[in-house]
Amino acid sequence: MPRVIIKLGGGLITDKSQYKHLKAECIEAVVPIIKDIIDSGHSVIVIHGAGSFGHIESRKWGLADGCNPDIEAEQDEAVTKVRSDMLELNHHVISVFEAQGIDTESLPPRNWAKGVGISFGGDLAAFIRSPSDAIPITFGDVVDIPGEQKFGILSGDHIMVRMGIELPDVIACLFLLGDADGLMDGPPWEPGATLIEQWIAADAIRASHDSDTDVTGGILLKAECASMIASSVEQVWLLNGHKPKRMLEVVLEGETVGTKILN
Repeated sequence: MPRVIIKLGGGLITDKSQYKHLKAECIEAVVPIIKDIIDSGHSVIVIHGAGSFGHIESRKWGLADGCNPDIEAEQDEAVTKVRSDMLELNHHVISVFEAQGIDTESLPPRNWAKGVGISFGGDLAAFIRSPSDAIPITFGDVVDIPGEQKFGILSGDHIMVRMGIELPDVIACLFLLGDADGLMDGPPWEPGATLIEQWIAADAIRASHDSDTDVTGGILLKAECASMIASSVEQVWLLNGHKPKRMLEVVLEGETVGTKILN
């Protein structure tokens, strides 16, 4: 069956500059379109970012770099807090799906994955569902790492790569952004920045990454991950999450306003 993997960016569903600031209206706008995709006979997997529920505390305590013996006790507390906050965000996301009559199953990476980057270990078989099954929802998370590092941040973008390449029948991988129509030829807030309609990894991009609020690489990581997926999946797009109908246009028509990533 045709499978669609959708990443709800942390900058779309939260305000990354304010701790645990949810943008519920953005989630509520996206979910009905996901329901349309399911109703059209597609199996859907949803991954969501951490946004201000994960990045702020993770950056404060250096969780992406693993265990620091000088602040190990504080980091252990931060890991527990970030994991709790991510479950809270995941609950918010799931509640919107349930309000639309969509059955879901939460699959936190801490329960099925170890390690970080695209080489993380974990069984993806639980994400293979039919359109009539509960849709699996997972997210970027603090996961265990064997050895002295102890823990790290597994990005939802890296989960997208593995699922897009390894799961069967994936026809589309869609990254929903919170601040642009897709990849731009400059930071989206700069006057004159225009949309890049098609992009391959060999093309340079001029983008900014706010390391104060994002611990996993921002738009540059998304572009890199999307490029890896495009070697296996025909429809890989970076889309404006505030225009959710564009997801359905990609799935049903293969074209929309956004950035199509080419291999």
